[in-house]
Amino acid sequence: MSAVKELIEPQPAPPVPAFLWSRMRILGATLLGIWVVAGIALVAWLVDAWDIDKVMTYGPKFLSGLGTTLTLVGISITLGALLSVPIAIGRMSSSRILSSIAYGYVYFFRGTPLIAQLFLIYYGFGTFRDQMEALGLWVFFRDAWNCALFAFTLNTAAYQAEILRGAIESVSRGQHEGAAALGLTKFQTFHLIILPQAMIVALRPYGNEIILMIKGSAIVAIVTVFDLMGETRRAYSRTFDFQTYIWAAVFYLVIVEALRNIWAKLEQRLTRHLKR
Repeated sequence: MSAVKELIEPQPAPPVPAFLWSRMRILGATLLGIWVVAGIALVAWLVDAWDIDKVMTYGPKFLSGLGTTLTLVGISITLGALLSVPIAIGRMSSSRILSSIAYGYVYFFRGTPLIAQLFLIYYGFGTFRDQMEALGLWVFFRDAWNCALFAFTLNTAAYQAEILRGAIESVSRGQHEGAAALGLTKFQTFHLIILPQAMIVALRPYGNEIILMIKGSAIVAIVTVFDLMGETRRAYSRTFDFQTYIWAAVFYLVIVEALRNIWAKLEQRLTRHLKR
């Protein structure tokens, strides 16, 4: 094989393609312009409709409702995370009975609307008040906040169980074999090797689930829980001022955006060893 005797002359970089206004680009720019104009108009309207008396009257109530929303979501997410572990283990169990029970639970709570589950608990358990009182459970289920917490916990546990199951199953089988070669027990393998890797995979879906729960929590206003949306409805019923709903939307947007940035920083921190 003969050696190369002459090198190829360096070639200039290819020219940058000229920017052309296609139909889709024109449509996109037009829609973007409409959104910008609508946003500016909305801000101008809010400034013009600003009423300091309403802010002083209903502002503290909005903050109280915001605290109720964050408390409800925070507790339900935490309890759902604890409940999701045995459900995920049941889904992966070799026992057909345990696997079927866990599958049925996940299938029901992921396949039906959250508002229907809330109504089944809030109105359904009230139908059996006498039986609930005999069991000593009516003290808990007579409170709308407790019913909402119970429904949210059961719902998010189903979603978190599937997130956890998928993350655990994404860890390669070689990790199990390597741990067995080191003489680690199954519990040590799961706790020290499998779970840390699985949580990195599950981190982003967990963040999405929390965001969905925050936005979905607005339905508790229907069952007389005065969360952020409940306080918004009460303020509107007394003022008939539509901007109360706009401020509620701003609150939800700020919460979601703050959580998204916190989760992005957390993900960046936990996955820094994977970046080169």
